[in-house]
Amino acid sequence: MPAAASRHATGMATLAPDLHVVAGDEDFCRHFGASSAELCGRSLFDLLHPSTSPVLREHFSRLHDGRRTRFTERVLGCHSRGQVFSGKLTGTAIQGRSERLSAIVVMVKPDDDRPEEAPAATGQKLLSPLEARILEGVATGASTVQMAAKLYLSRQGVEYHVGSMLRKMKAPNRAALVSRAYAAGMLTVGTWPARVRPEFIK
Repeated sequence: MPAAASRHATGMATLAPDLHVVAGDEDFCRHFGASSAELCGRSLFDLLHPSTSPVLREHFSRLHDGRRTRFTERVLGCHSRGQVFSGKLTGTAIQGRSERLSAIVVMVKPDDDRPEEAPAATGQKLLSPLEARILEGVATGASTVQMAAKLYLSRQGVEYHVGSMLRKMKAPNRAALVSRAYAAGMLTVGTWPARVRPEFIK
């Protein structure tokens, strides 16, 4: 399989009910830059960006109590080299003989991004101070309403600036916007909440 195809292939893993990885296939391991042995025993949330945690925890809670048997959600995954990628995660509940949850199968399909289209990271002051604050909000999973209240903007104002950054970064959606911002070095890595680095602010 060509490298480009394998990079965007759907990876699959089995999770214990407590969401720790039991096993992962080759593509799943490749997406996160680790071997199967390194991933086994780790929580799924260790492999994902913190902004994805609240909504995913609700989805998994519904699998646990039987309200749902399957879900699909957009996520940001964290490669071992510090890179962040956007994609879709699908979770499916596996029931045992007692009809209780015995395992969860997750499939991760990275977006077909083209990194060469991302803006160069060298000294480009891409964002206004307001755009930087909005990008930080998007990176932490804040909603349009939450950002509007915090920044004293209308919801339309927030959406306007988000749309402007999507075009500027050539990103199809918010998850890809955050992924490309990390890839370009615009957001701090290893700190939470992430901040836009000052050299990218006009």
